[in-house]
Order: sequence, then structure tokens, then C-alpha cells
Amino acid sequence: MADGYSNFVNKNPLGKKLAGQFGLPKPPVLRRYEPGQELTTGPVAIGSFDGGKVASALIDIVESSGAVVVDATPEATYEKGSLGAAVYDATGLRTIDDLEILRATLAPAVKALGKNARVLIIGTPPAEQDRPEAAATQQALEGIMRSIGKELLRGATANLIWLSGDAFDEPEVLASPVRFFLSSRSAYVGGQPLRVGKAVVPQVADWRAPLQGEVAVVTGAARGIGAKIAEVFARQGAAVIVVDIPAAGESLSKVANKIGGVALQLDITAPDAGQKIAEAVARKGDKLAAIVHNAGITRDKLFVNDDAARWGSVIAVNIKAEMAINATLLDPALPGGLKDGGRIIGVASTSGIGGNRGQANYAASKAGVMGLVRAEAPELAPRQITINAIAPGFIETEMTAKIPLATREVGRRINALMQGGQPVDVAEAIAFLAEPGSAGVTGQVLRVCGHSQLGA
Repeated sequence: MADGYSNFVNKNPLGKKLAGQFGLPKPPVLRRYEPGQELTTGPVAIGSFDGGKVASALIDIVESSGAVVVDATPEATYEKGSLGAAVYDATGLRTIDDLEILRATLAPAVKALGKNARVLIIGTPPAEQDRPEAAATQQALEGIMRSIGKELLRGATANLIWLSGDAFDEPEVLASPVRFFLSSRSAYVGGQPLRVGKAVVPQVADWRAPLQGEVAVVTGAARGIGAKIAEVFARQGAAVIVVDIPAAGESLSKVANKIGGVALQLDITAPDAGQKIAEAVARKGDKLAAIVHNAGITRDKLFVNDDAARWGSVIAVNIKAEMAINATLLDPALPGGLKDGGRIIGVASTSGIGGNRGQANYAASKAGVMGLVRAEAPELAPRQITINAIAPGFIETEMTAKIPLATREVGRRINALMQGGQPVDVAEAIAFLAEPGSAGVTGQVLRVCGHSQLGA
């Protein structure tokens, strides 16, 4: 969908002139991933406190991804606009006074960031600290990261990884999250803390195509975000089974033909939906590597005016079908079921965090998705299956194009990037969670909202 204002001030000569003369907000043009693209737009400055716990691992990850590393210190000087990213290993911070070292080291690097650059801080979970001051210091990283993210310009973003202490000696769990956050695949992900824990990380032949040889299922894939998820999964190497209702069969077939996938016309609320999906998977391969529960509906009405039919339909599609399909696919004896080490990704919404007028049923279902992944993650851990959710903010789709203009403009602009996201932004985040390398990420809800104020 088109963002007319952004196009006007970025592409129209008159619009550019007016924006400059009157100081109008100018949403940056975001760098999004294209095959073969470099990890970052310039060198990556990496600093650490007292040597850090994983600084050397961060250097290895960045260099093995083809980017140049420079040493970040309080005394370092950089050319303005030269850096593609600034990364700081803050895992060793234990006192409030230690934060001054982070400030002194990171500030010059942030000042030298170029367009669409990245800030990434690596901390360790506050809850794991043995002293209150250490916990306060690590929690402070979230406030620092969120504030930096709102100060950055020209499409730059800031995010935080809290790495579990038991993973310090096995930092390979960091590779996939670090590459995601530093790359243009996270173009619309900002202000997010992500917990990464110890896990067995499978080796892949090519980290740019980590789903090669795997089978993935995407529901609600006939158009919009679901179709884009299927495209990104195919680009990552997966054989994709796209699922949608029979009424969307023609569009679904077009998506399948475009990516060389398989179309499965199916009502996901049917009692045998999970079995039908497993049978389709079994015809393509032995087991399922990843399922994305993208299918969803809205039936907006003020809570006091809602009725059982409208309420029930939203709950049935958006959360109950997901639970039932998971229960079927998690049977280890089921041909075409989810394999050990598999991935489940639900699509939630910032509406489930902050709520929206007239969306109590939708918000209930999306908040339910978040509760589901948090509760199921420990239960699935023995099989090394991860379960996570994405919470999109304002994404440019056919649905949001129907929102009244004034409300739509507020939704677009009230975030650090001053624009709505694209379906591909959601797709890239989901593909990241589906990677074998994301084994250390489970029970998480990652927002794709441009560092939005809504739902904060």
C-alpha cells in the first residue's frame, strides 16, 4: 500500500522543497534486504566493558558475515556518517557507575552512524543477577537502548539482546540474532529487547539460505503478509506449503506458483486441520521444520455491542485453531508432524499489548497468542522446539488501507521511523525466528512496529 505523504516529501521535488522550508517530518527511506546485500552499510564499531564476556565472539560473527570491524573505545575517532553499526558488549556491567563507560564508548560511535545504521547492545538478563545493583545496571540497558532508538535519524534503529549467563561459553546462539539485528532484514524492528538462551545450534551450509531442504507451512498465505512470508521462506530455501480458505483458492495458487510451493485449501478451524496439514507435509518430506500461524480475522465492534457469534469467530480463527493444530503436529509419531528442533511462530499484534478501541475480541486473541508461546516454550524445550510470536504494529496492508485517513496517519507517524511497515518487514522477522540458528530464542514476543509508541 502507498504512503502518499512519504512519497511526496522523499520523491517529489516540490515535496522535498516544502519539507525543507517548513521543517515537515520526513520519514526516512528504509534499506530492506535484497539477495547478495552486504550485512551493514559500513564498518561495525565493537566495544566492550572490561573485555566483555562475548566481545571476541561478536567480532567473529561480524567478520564471518563479511563486514569490517573497528575497535570502539572512548578515545576512538570516526568519520561522520561512516559507521554501519555500533555494537557494545555490556555483559560485564555490574554497577551503576559502570554505565558511564558504556556512554563514553558508545556515544562517539553512535554520532558517526550512517544511513540505516544499527545500534546493538548485548547485556545479560537482570533476573539472573546476584545483587540488586547488578540487576538495576542491566535493566538500565533497556532504557538506554530505547532512548537511543528515539534519537536516531535516517532509518537507523537500536535493539538489545539479553544473553543468558549459561550461554557465555557457547556464544554461537548469538550469530543468528546478531546478523538479523545488524542487517536490513530488521528494517522496521526497533526498541526491542530479545532474550537469548543456551541452546544446541544446528549447523547450516549457508547462513543466507538457512532453510534449505526444509519444509515450512504458512497459514493465511493467499495475500498480504502471509504471501510475503511464503516468499521470504522460499528465498531462504524452504519448500513452502501455503494454506488458506477455499474461497481464496485462486490467489493461493498464484502465491504457490510464484514460489514453487504447494497450495493447500483448508479451513484452519476444521477439526481435522492439523491432520490435513501433516498429510500435505508428508507428501513433501519427512517432517515439518516450521509452521507460521498467520491466518487471522477481525470483527471489530465496541465491547458492549459485541455478540457471541462475532466474538467466537475471531477467537476460533486467531487462537483456538492455532492451539488445536499445534496439538496435532506436536505428536512425535505423526508422519508430517513437527520435528524435534522445529519452529512454531504465531502472529500476534500490538493491539494485544496496548489494546484498540473496538477490538476487544481481536486484542484478546492476539494477547492469547503471546500467552501461549510464553507458556509452551518450557514444555517444548526438551525437544529443542522453539515457539515465539511476532507482534506487528502499523503495517501497510489492504486492511490498514481501509482505516479512516486521520487515524491511519496517526498510526503511521507515531513511531521512531515515522512510517508504516511493509509486509516484508513482518516476513523477515518471522523467517529469522524460523532459522535453525535461532535455537536460543524461545517464548519471546518480538514487535515489528518501527519502535512505536502504541502498545509501549
